[in-house]
Amino acid sequence: MISILFLLKGILLGFSIAAPVGPIGILCIRRTLNYGRFSGLISGLGAAVADVLFGIVAAFGLTFISDFLLDAKLWLKIGGALFLFYLAVKIFLSKPASDQKRIDHGSLVNDFISTFLLTITNPVTIISYIAIFAALGVGQAESFSIATVLVSGIFLGSALWWLILSEGITFFRKKINQALLTWLNRVAASIIATFGFIALFI
Repeated sequence: MISILFLLKGILLGFSIAAPVGPIGILCIRRTLNYGRFSGLISGLGAAVADVLFGIVAAFGLTFISDFLLDAKLWLKIGGALFLFYLAVKIFLSKPASDQKRIDHGSLVNDFISTFLLTITNPVTIISYIAIFAALGVGQAESFSIATVLVSGIFLGSALWWLILSEGITFFRKKINQALLTWLNRVAASIIATFGFIALFI
């Protein structure tokens, strides 16, 4: 019963962390519109795996890893911001994909890696996980099984959000023409670049 409770808590936590629309959300929406549901979903799963790694560090008390990430905060912030700028320029200059390109899109691994790197270069997230897990009484050796269940729930909750998002965007994708898609690409690029500036200067 306790395991089920912590699994549900983990699912809710993972869903809540993934749901706010930030650069990852914008990127997943854009990729779903251009390349289809699998591109958006795999992109989201890249972020979900990074969230799970943060959850593992917090849940199992791996302080040496969290200390390293926080010590390297400045350089990770710069790296993440530069990567966002790169993606923004690439998206802004790209042409909307044709239906054939959507079918043949084969860079799912790149989709996964890019969102994973964007998420992992935001180590401040680890502070949130540590605080939440401490409040839940998780992070001690005797809570190993609970921590495992909670982390599993985080992945399931995050993956559920990305599945809902990609399927929802896919539903509306058929109603979007090439001209509108070009405009949406440029809007997405501008938003991602803005997140880059925010990450760099705040």
